[in-house]
Formats: sequence, structure tokens, C-alpha cells
Amino acid sequence: MKNINKIGLIGLVFALINCQSVNNSKMFYEGVQPERVSDQFSFTEGPSTDKEGNVYFTDQPNDKIYYWDWKSNTIIEFLNKTGRANGTHFDKEGFLITCSDDQGEIWKISKDKKVEVLLQSFEGKRLNGPNDLWNDTFGGMYFTDPLYERDYWINFKQELSHKSLYYRNKTGKIVKLETFTQPNGITGSEKLKKLYVSDIDAGKTYVYDILGEGRLSEKRLFCEMGSDGMTLDKHGNLYLTGDGVHVFNREGKKIYHISIPEKWTSNVTFGGENHDVLFITASKSVYTFPMRVRGIK
Repeated sequence: MKNINKIGLIGLVFALINCQSVNNSKMFYEGVQPERVSDQFSFTEGPSTDKEGNVYFTDQPNDKIYYWDWKSNTIIEFLNKTGRANGTHFDKEGFLITCSDDQGEIWKISKDKKVEVLLQSFEGKRLNGPNDLWNDTFGGMYFTDPLYERDYWINFKQELSHKSLYYRNKTGKIVKLETFTQPNGITGSEKLKKLYVSDIDAGKTYVYDILGEGRLSEKRLFCEMGSDGMTLDKHGNLYLTGDGVHVFNREGKKIYHISIPEKWTSNVTFGGENHDVLFITASKSVYTFPMRVRGIK
């Protein structure tokens, strides 16, 4: 009986290994590696994809927003003077929402480059510096507000004693949801009804169930890794960044590592015509990585 159990256990281990191999082969093309599209920047961040599949991203030290045109595989400057935009995300109406931390603001930018400041304070106090955000179908947004004091800030005085996750509804009401050590990357899925938030200095990423408009379950530990940015594919795999891109399955198990030859990989999203190109911002460069899996919508 003991031998049968041992044989069964060995078989299960091999089955799990084979299963992971099969999953990876369904996700990645054999022999295909990330390709550097451009290295003309100072520090790239905040990629988000428009309805056509083009990916917008920021170069915060140079105060610019660019986009990758997937048809021509070229980088085009979109906006100069962005309020030092960092993280970005397109809302359901096609506006680019940016964490513009020069004055602790969040901006709404139209395709014809008209800017509206959506918010800059909480309970009358300046935000520390919004970092990343995710827009929901209710017309609201979840955003992280850590504190990274910038050398370009003039006469900055910290007015909020906490670093937190917030929700702003479509009418402009802001609610503080949770305080972290240093909240950073955030992403979500309407289909999965999940919201993921990284506490980067604590080295952890958490997951919430989305219960309704601005309503979340208690947070649960997803994995023991913090992240600067993140995205999801259609299978619910979560992609975290730092030393390259780390892929975790829905249970929080790491299943793959995508190596990027840069000091720091800041963020990642899916773009392209079929939403199957992983677009990666990393230090002074941006990369594309064609995949067999699509990003979630």
C-alpha cells in the first residue's frame, strides 16, 4: 500500500510538472524573446492600451507621454508637460487618466490633448503623489497614493500621514479604502471581479473581490512579491514587475519569469491589434513580446 501511494505521488508530481509545461507552451511562442522597440527615454512607466491597441506610456523624468503605434511598430510623442505623469489607464469613454504627481493630481486627457484635473486632494489635504490606477465600469477609479519624494517638487510638505488605496466615484466623491506600507501597482478585472494591489515595500501583493461600486471584500494575500506595475491575461494570470516580469497563476503560484536586460522593469500591459502583445516598460527602454495568450478585457 505504501509503494502504491509513493508511485501515485510521483505520478502526480510529474503530471503537475507536465501541466505547467503545457500551460507555458500555450502562453509563449518557442524561441520568441522580448524585443526592444526604443531606448530613447530616461525612465519609462505607466503603459495603458487604447481601443485600437496602441499603448500609451510615460517618461516621467522628461515629463512626456508617448505611444507605441502597433501598425508601424514606432514610438510617437503624444504630450509634453504632463504634470509628471506616472501610471495611466484608459477609462471606458476613451480618456487617458494619468497619475500626475507633480502637484499630487490625477488628470483626464482627451485624444485631442485637452486636460482636466480630476482631483488633487483628500479631505482638503494634498495627495502624496498618485502612482497607479484602474478604472471600473461604474465610471469610478481605484488609485494608489504612496510617497516618493521627487527632486522636481518645489516646497513640498507632506499633508497626509498615510499611504493608501482610494476610490473615486463618477461624481468625484473620494473614499480611503485601505492603508499600506507603500502601495504601488494596481490592476483589476470586471470579468473576474478582482482587484489586485501591490504593497511594494512590504514585498506583498493582495487581492480583493469587487462587490460593487467602490466596494471591496477584505484583502487576501495573493503572493509574497511586491510590484511596480501589473496586468492580467484572459486566464487570470497576474504579471508582476521588478526584476523582469513574473507571471503568477490565479492561485498565486509563480509559473514563469520573463527576463528583461534592464536594471528595473517598471510596468506591463497587453496591446496590439489582437491584444496579444505584452508591452513592457523597463528603465530607459520599452519592449514588445508577442504571446499566444491575450490580455483580459
